[in-house]
This record gives sequence, structure tokens and C-alpha cells, in this order.
Amino acid sequence: MEVWQYNYIMETKKFNKTLLGNVALVTGGSRGVGLSIALELAKRGCDICFTYLKDHNSAKNAHEKLLKSGNKIIKIRSHMGDPESINKVIDIIKNEFGELNFLVNNAASGVMKNPSELSIRHWDWTMNINARGPWLITKEISKIMPPGGRVINISSPGSKRVLPSYFAVGVSKSALETITKYMSIEMSEKGISVNAVSPGFIKTKALKAFPKDLSIEELANRNTPVGRSVTGKDVGNVVSMLCGKDAEMIRGQIITVDGGETILFR
Repeated sequence: MEVWQYNYIMETKKFNKTLLGNVALVTGGSRGVGLSIALELAKRGCDICFTYLKDHNSAKNAHEKLLKSGNKIIKIRSHMGDPESINKVIDIIKNEFGELNFLVNNAASGVMKNPSELSIRHWDWTMNINARGPWLITKEISKIMPPGGRVINISSPGSKRVLPSYFAVGVSKSALETITKYMSIEMSEKGISVNAVSPGFIKTKALKAFPKDLSIEELANRNTPVGRSVTGKDVGNVVSMLCGKDAEMIRGQIITVDGGETILFR
């Protein structure tokens, strides 16, 4: 388990720090949508802990970017499909911060194959990271989450739409959305809200996992009814909104952030 920590005071920029004094954990926060979410939360005043698995360079770059917010930033190498690794993340947060206010379950993985081609090993890998991991970490980390805490799970359009070679990931995201609803009811007793955000297609490195002949990157570049494509910053803004006090009565919801793309007939 690798941990890096540094405090950096930034005087050249002043942000509207509406979430000042809170601590957020973003799993899979070293790049792509996860990093965008972490940056938006940091901009609003959160101390940030983010996890990554393999890409040390991306984690280092993300750490440096986040430090510019002036907040306490910690990066942890961790495998969200491994219960022992999840427990170590919780122990680190407990030791460094004492408690956690916001959990963003963004880490995801999967094997891009159709149902008939998928192996049991592929299935278990995908489900353990994308569904079991968020359930386990939410269950355990809620023990150090005070009333007013927030859990936001990051889903995808593949939970409801059939995408080529997306079988295992799509099923895992459907499971994650159901986990969101059940955990929302249970966590409400502790004063913690649980919701999910389902972004549209966003141009990140994750799209390279799709077969090239499927033109998935073209979908990510296509303009939505808003007149532009969806960005990671859009997702970060919605996650930040859900972390705010005004979102207290939003619970167990799956919020689509796609500029209206999924309601279009194309």
C-alpha cells in the first residue's frame, strides 16, 4: 500500500469553497472522469484522498494538479476488487483525517467481450471491482462518516442500453444502480445519502477498451442537444452539487449527465 501526502498553500487563486472542511475519497481518481471529479471537489474546498491501481505516472500527475487547490491531498495505491485492500484504504483515511464526508465510487474495470465469449474469471474481475467493491467500501466507510455524509456511485449508459462487447460492465453497472437504491434506504438511518451519476460518453482513455470498429469515440465527440459533448467537468459539477447541503432530499436517484443524448432517437 503506497501513500503520498503533501500540503500546499495556494495564494494566487481564490475559489468559492462551498465544501470547505470536508474530506472526500474518489476511487479511481488519478485520471479521466475520476480526476475531473476530484478536481471539482478540491476546488470547492475538500481535502482529497484518491486511489489508483497501476498507472503511477497518472497518479503522480493527478497529485500535483490537486495540490494546486491548497488542500490536503493523499494518493493511495489500492485494488477496489480486494476486500483487504479496501480495508487498508479505510484505515489510512481514519488515521489521516479521522472521518470521511464524501465517498465517490468511480473506480471501474472490465473485460470487453460478448456474453458467449466471457469467462468466469472475466465476470468475477468485473463484478468484484464495479459492484462488490462499492458495496463493501460504502458499508465499512459509513462507520467513520458523520451525518450529512454523501456516497455517489458512478454508473454508465450501459446499465440500461445494450452496448457492443459491454456485457459484464453493463451488468455490473446495473447492479451498482440497484446497490445505490438499497444502500440509500439503509444509510438514511445514519443521515447519509446515496445516489448515482450516469455520465454520457466522455472522451477518455477508457474508450480505447472498445473494439475500434465500433466507433465509440465518435459517439463521445458527437454534440448533444446542448450543442457540445459531455466532459468530465460536467460530471464533477453534478457530483459536487450532490455533496452540497441543498441536495439533502435527493436520495437513491440515478442522475443522467449526458446533455439529453439518451432521450434522442438516432
